[in-house]
Amino acid sequence: MEVLYLFVTFLLLIASHFFTSHFIRRFSNLPPTVFPALPIIGHLYLLKPPVYRTFAKISAKYGPILLLRLGSRRVLLVSSPSAAEECFTKNDIVFANRPHILFGKIIGNNYTSLAWSPYGDHWRNLRRIASIEILSIHRLNELHDIRVDEGRFLLRKLLSHSSPVDLKTVFYELTLNVMMRMISGKRYFGGDIPEVEEEGKRFRAILKETFCSPGLEKKLIALLEKRDAFFQGLIEQLRKSKGENKNKTMIEVLLSLQESDPKYYTDEMIRSFVLGLLSAGTDTSAGTMEWAMSLLLNHPQVLQKAQNEIDTVIGNDRFLDESDIINLPYLRCIINETQRMKPVGPLLVPHESSEDCTIGGYKVPSGTMLLVNQWAIHHDPKIWPDPKSFKPERFEGLDGTRDGFKLMPFGSGRRSCPGEGLAVRVMGSTLGLMIQCFESERMSEKLVDMTEGPGLTMPKADPLVANCKPRLVMQNLLSQL
Repeated sequence: MEVLYLFVTFLLLIASHFFTSHFIRRFSNLPPTVFPALPIIGHLYLLKPPVYRTFAKISAKYGPILLLRLGSRRVLLVSSPSAAEECFTKNDIVFANRPHILFGKIIGNNYTSLAWSPYGDHWRNLRRIASIEILSIHRLNELHDIRVDEGRFLLRKLLSHSSPVDLKTVFYELTLNVMMRMISGKRYFGGDIPEVEEEGKRFRAILKETFCSPGLEKKLIALLEKRDAFFQGLIEQLRKSKGENKNKTMIEVLLSLQESDPKYYTDEMIRSFVLGLLSAGTDTSAGTMEWAMSLLLNHPQVLQKAQNEIDTVIGNDRFLDESDIINLPYLRCIINETQRMKPVGPLLVPHESSEDCTIGGYKVPSGTMLLVNQWAIHHDPKIWPDPKSFKPERFEGLDGTRDGFKLMPFGSGRRSCPGEGLAVRVMGSTLGLMIQCFESERMSEKLVDMTEGPGLTMPKADPLVANCKPRLVMQNLLSQL
């Protein structure tokens, strides 16, 4: 009898919870939700990997603006361009904060890094440094030769390697070399200095752990310690060799700022800053290039069309350069279509509301985490006809990397990615050189597997391996490398 009483009491409590939640929601004009939201865990029971696909299915059923509860945290899930536009235009300042989550606390140096700091004077200063001192057009032009050099090294590497080629590794090592040479002046892969290559492998393992970390506190703290020790070593090396480089590396720029304001530009701040740039600029660009080549190998007619464009615009007597990208619209269409189909940020970096606001006519309370499901927007047949098909032509006439709020691979608003200009240059020139100089083919008649693997940047489940042979029309130029 006592057991029955307890069971009935439990059922009444659950019913009361759902009844109260329903009426609070109804009279508060909150966004729609999914029934039921269980006590304590909320909607966590719904989540199955990959989360962006699960969220897309939920949104397709319940609507593009949903208020979910993940544990104790309110989450606004947005899956339409119009709702995203409201978030990043009239409510841009409201959503300019980042939520306090464990990853941001530990890896983001207690929410002081560029990616995780709250909106305010500190973040504005970090953003200014990134946009003006580090990633401005002037600074990127100063470091242009580094990217040219790495492009040539890529060509020599492919020429010296017999097929097949692991393109995942090739693209990753290129982007890491580009970023590390711009940041510290060091080339980690292909420099024929064993101790430097060993250092590079160690750092690559640290980066991989960053993107695949399970989020456990002890592991994140251990990861932070490894990252800090590695970069402190680089800072000390550059502090000793002050002024030896013709063009200042990113760390040297920050060290010069440290001289005038040592209390603000501490070593900890410099470590955090350059680690943020590296984390944002390696896996993402390398992953996009791997997806792009995978799609091109599965669609040889698109690859041929891109090759024809490059032959017509550039010819065979010089190598493609970053400055040519603006004159290669079809190449840019390929990159845009790749970013639509395989966005390396399927869920944009989360935001958080600093005050109550209205989205889609619904009230969104202060302190609500915002998740914009870019993957769902990119695969919505109402927005993109035949979204599962690879059709670069759909972007013909688009100038740039954004198509309103239907395509925003670098985010939008105040907290959009400051490295967009660098990423466009690296991806465009690297893919362009590959297409210009090599005949790339699949390993067999079987299509390249396009399955997505686990990780924050949506990597390919199986690394891309392909046959890459020099084109006959380019052999004369390639022989001069």
